[in-house]
Amino acid sequence: MDKTALIVGYGSIGKRHAHILKRVIKIKKIFILTKQKCKQYNVITNLEQTKLLNPDYIVICSNTSDHLKHLLFFEKNFYGKVILVEKPLFSKFIDVKIKNNKVFVGYNLRYSPVIQKLRSIIKNQKIYSLNIQCSSHLPYWRTNRDYKKVYSAEKKLGGGVLLDMSHELDYIQWIFGKIDKIFYKKIAKISNLKINAEDSAVILGKIKKINLLVNINFFSKINKREIIIDGNSINVKADLVKSTIEIYSLKENKSKIINYSRNINLSYANLHSDLLSHKYSTCCSFEEGKNINYLIDRIKKNI
Repeated sequence: MDKTALIVGYGSIGKRHAHILKRVIKIKKIFILTKQKCKQYNVITNLEQTKLLNPDYIVICSNTSDHLKHLLFFEKNFYGKVILVEKPLFSKFIDVKIKNNKVFVGYNLRYSPVIQKLRSIIKNQKIYSLNIQCSSHLPYWRTNRDYKKVYSAEKKLGGGVLLDMSHELDYIQWIFGKIDKIFYKKIAKISNLKINAEDSAVILGKIKKINLLVNINFFSKINKREIIIDGNSINVKADLVKSTIEIYSLKENKSKIINYSRNINLSYANLHSDLLSHKYSTCCSFEEGKNINYLIDRIKKNI
């Protein structure tokens, strides 16, 4: 693809974006803004150098606490660019306006075949309850780095389970609609992980008439990402780790399981492909990304 891409940050997610843009999307000119050594790509070391590049596509995957600074720089110095900001958009809700460029947020789970199937299944269905369970072990996320030194472990860098695992809050609202009410929340650091941020969150709320339970943590050694939907004529269990959907059939009085591809890179590739082709219907918009930050602030403040 005859375009120029700029990636800001070269941590684990920056490396993933660079690999996919080069190997899958076939972008020939990729520049990385980083202080790290990187022989595979063109490296620049400060923001001012980006003015000389005039990139077609910008991916911001620096520490969450730096997203706003980087985004405002590009908004001031560029016009008409497509910019992808890794999730979450910011460390907290900031009502900033973007006029010069098109900005999107990297909630790539919208491109999971499981999530997309769920979105089609629940159309015109009367849903009673929604149960979300997501657990993993932070030290396993980046095996080549000390977990205590990554931004996920530092509240001031935009870490913590609510921001880091906000995929759940995004796809819930993308599929089912806005979370209207929050009746109960427990956000805390309860494990022995040596981090300065919350590692667990339990939220009870409501989406219109749907009862909602969200239970997330990153201290569990059992990797789980499940969605259970119960309604008047629908009972579904989706497993995002196994990439399966189990649908209970009332007529047959039994369940059937549908298997999907488990290639996580494919969701990123499809996200990049849509943005580079100016197809925006599935991507998380800038305003939707801001609303996730607003929701997280509400949950933390119990508003």
